[in-house]
Amino acid sequence: MMRIPFMFNRRQVVMVMLSAAALATSCIKPPTAASYKLVWKDDFDGPTGQQPEASRWKYDVGTDWGNAQLEYDTARPENVSLDGQGHLAITARKETYLGQQYTSGRINTNGLFSQNGGRFEARMRLPAGRGMWPAFWLLGANISSVPWPGCGEIDIMEARGQEPTAVIGSMHGPGYSGGAALTKKYVQPANLSEDFHVYAVEWSPKVVTWSIDGYVYETIAKDSLPTGTTWVFDHPFFIILNLAVGGNFVGAPDGTTVFPQNLLVDYVRVYSKD
Repeated sequence: MMRIPFMFNRRQVVMVMLSAAALATSCIKPPTAASYKLVWKDDFDGPTGQQPEASRWKYDVGTDWGNAQLEYDTARPENVSLDGQGHLAITARKETYLGQQYTSGRINTNGLFSQNGGRFEARMRLPAGRGMWPAFWLLGANISSVPWPGCGEIDIMEARGQEPTAVIGSMHGPGYSGGAALTKKYVQPANLSEDFHVYAVEWSPKVVTWSIDGYVYETIAKDSLPTGTTWVFDHPFFIILNLAVGGNFVGAPDGTTVFPQNLLVDYVRVYSKD
């Protein structure tokens, strides 16, 4: 089984759960788009079944990236391709494939695009159902020389399919990874599998903020890290998009989970400070 060198063992996270009512009084709008310059994007335009541009994305092919996941991630269009309507579809299927009972997809920009700071955003419609684990995240581009968690990780969006109104943002670094990751869950009224929403982080030298549809629900500053730990968000990171099936974070699908399930991505955009 082929493994990608930068993969690592992650965690079950202890969540901080905030109500939508509480957040309504504390959320603020992020800086306006005028303060940023668009430097990289993918709008996923193309015919049905076309795979994402090789100049922008690579595939991670394999299974169980250290999280007890149940899918085999492939480079097949059945699992990763355009839907012909301006979206990328990462599709989880229930099928026997190379010893696993499910297939799905995982793509990244390692070696093709990375950036230190700025705004990273994606407009997505999430899957639903127990055992679905979609993610939009960043990983330190120095992973080959500085193993995780020293390279750093920013989870812009993670979700559990059995919690269709919740979105999770996290940060991992040395001394605050795995079960000690800096993590917050935002619970809102909308079912995130029924419509598209914009998930973003804005990352400056000393602070990272997380937002959904322009409303900030989490902020982590350099000076707020646990005592004795190190801020490692001072170098380029690359992008990862994936839809996992099962694993420690979400548990296995059950009889209520309907397949196939899609993570639909309308666009990914990256901005730098103008």
